[in-house]
Amino acid sequence: MIIDLPSTTTSQLNKKLVELRERGGAVALGRVLTLVIAAEDDEQLEDAIDAANEASREHPSRVIVVAKGARTAAPRIDAQIRVGGDAGASEVIVLRLYGPLAREAQSAVVPLLLPDAPIVTWWPTGGPKAPAGDPLGRLAQRRITDSAADRNPIRALHTRAKSYADGDTDLAWTRLTNWRAQLVSALDLPPFERITAATVTGEGDSPSTELLAGWLAEYLKVPVRRVKTTEAQGIVSVALERRSGPIELSRPDGRTGTLTQPGQPARRIALQRRDTRDCLIEELRRLDPDEVYEAALNGLGKLGAGKKSTAAGKSTTTRKPAKSTAS
Repeated sequence: MIIDLPSTTTSQLNKKLVELRERGGAVALGRVLTLVIAAEDDEQLEDAIDAANEASREHPSRVIVVAKGARTAAPRIDAQIRVGGDAGASEVIVLRLYGPLAREAQSAVVPLLLPDAPIVTWWPTGGPKAPAGDPLGRLAQRRITDSAADRNPIRALHTRAKSYADGDTDLAWTRLTNWRAQLVSALDLPPFERITAATVTGEGDSPSTELLAGWLAEYLKVPVRRVKTTEAQGIVSVALERRSGPIELSRPDGRTGTLTQPGQPARRIALQRRDTRDCLIEELRRLDPDEVYEAALNGLGKLGAGKKSTAAGKSTTTRKPAKSTAS
């Protein structure tokens, strides 16, 4: 069910939600959090709502989507309430703010927050340089950005590393979960030798590749080279050097990885790129500070640059990689 409320107020919105609940139980009370989504445009808004609806099946929540209308218009709030099949296991409130109200998103959101429930703020694209200092970010215990969706992903990542605060996280980091799990599992197999160096190869503007390299540099305490490639998207390969031979995890096609190491047969691993829905579901499982993500950010300053290379390993500097959200 979708209910449009043009030129409304937050008070009228709350009354309508209560009315829906009393009339037919369309809005349940078992919400575990409030998810605030700061959207930039209509296409992004619907994609973000779809991801939130899927995530709500594991994390029932009230979803408040804030979109900005024309700044030159008269001040008003156009709202929409989505419940039932149009909202998954959530209730979705879409606010479009016009005129001076476009700069007052925090004031519009506060009256709609669930009492005594955690708050998560998510910027699908174009997040602030310092999420904890943003008006919507100050409301939240957890703040989710996505550097891969920024115009300059690497710059955005390094900027947010400087302004990191407990509760910050990035979907570019969440996309690494499977890569990190496979590498840790490989290190649990014999021979148990010290890693002496590492090389991480990936797309030039892939923040996930950058974070993977930073994580290895911080925790292995060894030199890590970040090599840029123009022939594949996202992360392409990781090589961990040790005395008996390297551990190599390679995924040139973006779908299937191959893990090779001395004394072990080569293993093919499902290593598909994770979509936004899966990453959002994972991030909503925790509200405490992510110390491992913070450590990966600290490791960014320890990286050594390698030459740009093709997937075959030949040096090249001829083509600037296109922006991509792949990981």
